[in-house]
Amino acid sequence: MYDRTWAWVADCWTSGGPASGIDKFRFFYYVQRPRLDAMEQIFSSFFLVYSNRIYPASNGLDALYALQEADGAIRSVYDIESGSPISEEGNPDGLFLPLFAWTEFNLYHKTANKKRVKDVLPVLTKHYKWLEARFKDANGLYAAPPVAAGMGNSPREGAAYLVDFNAAMAMNALYISALGDILNDKDISFQYKRDYFSLKTRINGKMWNAEEGFYYDLDEKEAQVKIRTIGTYWLLLAEIPNEERAEKLVAKLKDPAGFGTENPFPTLSADHPLFDKKGNGFRGSVITAYTFMVIKGLEKYNFYEFARDCAIRHLYFILDSMHAEADQAEAEGHQKEHKPVVWGAYQPQAEGKASWEGHPDWPYPHYLPYNGLASVTLMIENIVGLYISLPRKTVDWIIPNLEIMGIENLSLKRNMVTILSSKSGRGWEIHMESEKLYYFTINVLNKKKKTLPIPSGKCSMLIDKI
Repeated sequence: MYDRTWAWVADCWTSGGPASGIDKFRFFYYVQRPRLDAMEQIFSSFFLVYSNRIYPASNGLDALYALQEADGAIRSVYDIESGSPISEEGNPDGLFLPLFAWTEFNLYHKTANKKRVKDVLPVLTKHYKWLEARFKDANGLYAAPPVAAGMGNSPREGAAYLVDFNAAMAMNALYISALGDILNDKDISFQYKRDYFSLKTRINGKMWNAEEGFYYDLDEKEAQVKIRTIGTYWLLLAEIPNEERAEKLVAKLKDPAGFGTENPFPTLSADHPLFDKKGNGFRGSVITAYTFMVIKGLEKYNFYEFARDCAIRHLYFILDSMHAEADQAEAEGHQKEHKPVVWGAYQPQAEGKASWEGHPDWPYPHYLPYNGLASVTLMIENIVGLYISLPRKTVDWIIPNLEIMGIENLSLKRNMVTILSSKSGRGWEIHMESEKLYYFTINVLNKKKKTLPIPSGKCSMLIDKI
């Protein structure tokens, strides 16, 4: 899956038309829906950074920034040829979850490009100010149409203050503050950290339901809209709940009547009357981008083992669905025509793609902007367990259980690194090879943790001796 993803990615590049304003950018896109989509660019950057610099991870983001309007607005979808915004029904302002700062923070730690942080920060702050001026209400929360959360037919009628949009705005402030820290800009750091805590206080005060252990959208009168969607889990990534509340949210991720379906995690809680085991769009489908989001949120609260288990389960559903379709094609006598397909959405309780009544073209085949998150990013960060920061010159390896695994020839800013674990007569051993020095932190089963400087050349260590 990992190798095949990169082979597919090679064919997914385009640039804007001559009059689009983005003709200088060659960016990744979904071939079967040719457009510049903000959410696709944001999520795809999280796996393109692992291409060993073969493919640019940030060109699509730069194309979006180039289309920023004078007041700071950036729209959710643009026509590639003309560079004009594409209007969406129920979303006249082209709103989407504002995740640019989170994305840029991740890019910085994977590329160590401090100049880029300096270049993009004015764009991000201008976009933030536009959102604040247009959509922040007197109660301190942001009002956005349900379509802006990206979950089309999710049953959120009456919701005015969305949990996920407000969580994303809190993340926006938190990570702009962190980018300010990188540049040692104390004013940016303080101002946006203050905004973050202000919004965090309002979300915790108004959206939390203590009896049900869940955060809900609010209607125009600030009454809670009692519908549980996967969008609530953006709050974990935004570090909004305290430990006690986080544990209650995670309990619902493990509950089969909540979001704990065999293929984690459905877009709608399984105990909702409109939950559909075939998916029916955003009423039960499992979509890799949201599963990725939940897993990254689990990491914030140190649920590494559960996060890894969910990543493995989701990846197996993708693989099993590919094999099931191949078997069906063979049974029908045209196996030579069959090519493995990864879909944009899967069923929560059985193999195979999801469905959406009235949308025969959905889910999209070979939807790499989201699926690459599973076959590349979750594979490296959660299944193997490697977390890399180039500016810090650190590699953290979190090993929830001992098994033969690792990664070879990973590029760390002109430094090729190999880290492998294996079992020998002396016990479990880690073999490493590097061209330059870096700092390696190993965390085994949450029982042994040690940071060591790893010299250039080859070396190994016995886990029992740590």
